[in-house]
Amino acid sequence: MAVPTGTLQVYTQTNIREDLIDAIYNVDPFKTPFFNMCKKAEARQTYHEWDTDSLAAQNLNNAAVDGDNPSNIAITATTRLGNYCQISNKTIQISGTSQAVIAAGGSNKMGYQLLKKSKELKRDIEGILTNNAAKNAGSSSTARILAGWPAWCATNEVYDSTTGADPSEGAPFNGTQPRTYSSSQTAVSEARVKTVLQKVYTNSGESPEYALMSPTNKQLFSAFTGPGTRFIEVEDSTLLTKVDVYESDFGEVKLIPDIFLSTSKNVMFVNPNYVRVAYLRPFQTIPLAKTGDSDQKMLLVEYTLEVGNEKAHGSMYDTTG
Repeated sequence: MAVPTGTLQVYTQTNIREDLIDAIYNVDPFKTPFFNMCKKAEARQTYHEWDTDSLAAQNLNNAAVDGDNPSNIAITATTRLGNYCQISNKTIQISGTSQAVIAAGGSNKMGYQLLKKSKELKRDIEGILTNNAAKNAGSSSTARILAGWPAWCATNEVYDSTTGADPSEGAPFNGTQPRTYSSSQTAVSEARVKTVLQKVYTNSGESPEYALMSPTNKQLFSAFTGPGTRFIEVEDSTLLTKVDVYESDFGEVKLIPDIFLSTSKNVMFVNPNYVRVAYLRPFQTIPLAKTGDSDQKMLLVEYTLEVGNEKAHGSMYDTTG
């Protein structure tokens, strides 16, 4: 059927209003479980320090003679560790005209952009805290760098020893050297998980509360079918979500997929009582000097990773991830 002559159609109209809804859809993930589970601490210098100590080895010959005058036992000094505070920031600059015009969802407003950049900043920090980086004091022209998880946690671990290696400073690991990853990877298995958890319990008497891993490794965990393997689901008050729990021989471990680990090849077994993020300057919004027809603000935080005692944690490196 032909359109009657003279019929007005939308194809020739010039005054049709746009149909742009007042919403912006952004589904990019921004959850940062490791950063969220770390306890908060205060740093007072750019180099933040803490002490660790250990008990003497068990003495099965500890028998004293009646009336004997005991000799002095040497006191072992504590071990002093430290990490540098790193500055991370995001800057927003919006022109006066951009803020004056009407934009869908208010994307041209400072509040919207600050919220967006704060999520991006937290994603950066999640990766930085878990990154295989050595600490660096920086200089007048280079940034200070904090040592991430792999440079600290190496006592309770499994890794592919073909070409991989622990940080070269040796125990106690102090963040001055990164570890060497292997060019050969091994898939996550329940046997390897049990090895890590057994090491953690032997060296600390405790079980890690969380295991952080890539989504791929999470699927491998969920496929465990060994004797005694059980999974339950619980509500986690720290992460505010339901999580799967692996019931090990030494306690329950909550399995947390983490998209923003610095590398998907690592699995981190975390006891949150012994890891903190220490702030020299907490999250803050700083208005920058106005130099023209625009407004500029900076989100800034100065922080470091405090691994209270790495023997309380475990790691699985060089996985197929």
